[in-house]
Amino acid sequence: MKNKNIVKTGLITVIIGGSFLLSSCRNDLLNQLSTSELASDLFWATEDDATYALNGAYAQVRGLFDRDYMFDGQGEYLRFRSSATTSQSTGDRAIAYRDGQYDRPGTATGDRYNNYFRYSYAGINRANYVIDNVTKMLDNTANETSKRNLEAIIGEARMMRGMIYFRLITMWGDVQYFDRIIQSNDEVANLSRTPIAEVKDKIIEDFTYAYEHCTDKPVALGRFTKWGALAFRGKIKLYWACWNRTNWPWGKIVAPNGGWPELETFTANQSESDRYYREAAEDLRTVIEQSGLSLYMNGDPGEYGELGGCEVLPNYYHLFTPKANNSEELMVAFPHGGTGTGQGEELMRDFGCRAQEGSQGWGQARFGLVDRYQSTITGDFVEPVIRLNPNTAEDAYTRENSALNPQSYVNRDYRMKSTVLWEGETMAGILSLSFDQYRRYRYMTRTGTINAYPPPNEAINADADAEGLMTRKFVRNYAGQGRADGDYNYPAMRLADVYLLYAEAANEAYGPAGDGGLALEVVNKVRHRGNLPALKPEKYADKETFFYAIEQERIIELFAEGHRFWDLRRWRSIERVWVEPQTSGGVRLYDSWGALKNTYFNNTSLLTYQRMYIFKIPSSERDKNPNLTQNRPWL
Repeated sequence: MKNKNIVKTGLITVIIGGSFLLSSCRNDLLNQLSTSELASDLFWATEDDATYALNGAYAQVRGLFDRDYMFDGQGEYLRFRSSATTSQSTGDRAIAYRDGQYDRPGTATGDRYNNYFRYSYAGINRANYVIDNVTKMLDNTANETSKRNLEAIIGEARMMRGMIYFRLITMWGDVQYFDRIIQSNDEVANLSRTPIAEVKDKIIEDFTYAYEHCTDKPVALGRFTKWGALAFRGKIKLYWACWNRTNWPWGKIVAPNGGWPELETFTANQSESDRYYREAAEDLRTVIEQSGLSLYMNGDPGEYGELGGCEVLPNYYHLFTPKANNSEELMVAFPHGGTGTGQGEELMRDFGCRAQEGSQGWGQARFGLVDRYQSTITGDFVEPVIRLNPNTAEDAYTRENSALNPQSYVNRDYRMKSTVLWEGETMAGILSLSFDQYRRYRYMTRTGTINAYPPPNEAINADADAEGLMTRKFVRNYAGQGRADGDYNYPAMRLADVYLLYAEAANEAYGPAGDGGLALEVVNKVRHRGNLPALKPEKYADKETFFYAIEQERIIELFAEGHRFWDLRRWRSIERVWVEPQTSGGVRLYDSWGALKNTYFNNTSLLTYQRMYIFKIPSSERDKNPNLTQNRPWL
């Protein structure tokens, strides 16, 4: 067993021999297996060996999902203020996302994801490496308990593979498919793209195997379970139903016949859509009813605290801190090592402000988000706030319903308090890993004392705020960890998402009241954590009204978790939420002072819209492989 080169760092055990190091990126489809890899008969001998290899695969695959919030910068509620460059990551972290463009709504940026394409295939090859070798171990294992353990390890690796291929087809449609170890790029040099329908079937097979062989509960922090696999199987079936839909009854649809017209090899099929809505609902309902999983703190809203205070915050806030790492709600989540491991997450750096260890605030809520938070009294939307410039309106901070008056946000969804800072809100300042002081937010104020409020009244240095909001979600309210050294288990699938995915599928398959009324019930469970009244069945009795209620919950509940961009694409709704093609003037976004900050989709061409629905096959890959075709809008 010499030269096994096992290196343990933090929570992740990395196998150096036979691994794909992110730092060894090559200009080709795959990072190759190390030439120093041990022979199979020396390494693949025990369950420990298989577990070491699996942990190495987890380390690889984590980097494909734990910065998904960046994608929401292409939506209407999160401003991610840059492309992902070296400055957004430390060492190898976030490298798969690097050079992607996340800050340009209304711009066809699907040609900027070469790294994501390459590293996805590196992750697939790593998963195949585990699957193939552990499968061989099964033939030499007589003990039934060991067989079940090895089958569970294969299930986890197949789930990883399925998740990556799911992401690949969501971005590029038809993609190259292989389910074996690739030792050399020569093996894939002429590999053609596999039709999306065939890849989808393979993904479902992977999730099915994982569901049938993985454990009910994670055997260690961050390990996959059968319920996570079934949730992902339900999710891909729901996406397939959306892609095959030909009769979208609402919204501004560029492709009147629905489907995915930008993918030349794909033809939408309404009967296929209907079938997959039903199958998705069945899978997701099984997770809800049989897994025994519950929402964080049982979905209770918790204590709101005080207006302007931050020492007490609702439960939803704590769901996105390490306090919730062992929560059942984080069904599929990737652990991070924390301080001193070199494997910490960088959520505070990306969402915090200068007052928190010099964080940089790359991701900030757009001000339009405030009007999405509903009343805890009526359960409905309230009147949009009035945006006033305090330099010209003397009562801007006190006028009723002014965007700058903190009282305008009283009795709002508790998730607002947990997610953003508006005028007068506070957060903990952290300096050199120690608590500094509580500081107060005021838009356009960087230093000094805000005399309009009682202490704490030292201003937050929020030089990244652009529209009048700062982000609280993901930002630690306590000291002890650096801006890039968090240990939060970043979720790729939460139980609340399962609830909302189920409600969407059941609504299309059976209507709002169908399937025993479970769809409305689970949406209300999600709303309850915001301390909102339940939706009334008589008000949401038709599919369209209920769809928009589900969309509302997805916007608020899943903000900055990397879902909005994919939702808009699968619903064919970019035109609905922004503006139709070639519309002069586009969409103008204003800050809390009423100042114009950005204009998007100004006279945007139909071709640009088409390119926003499907990504460009990297030219670097096509240059090396004559059989790689290009997606039609990018020809």
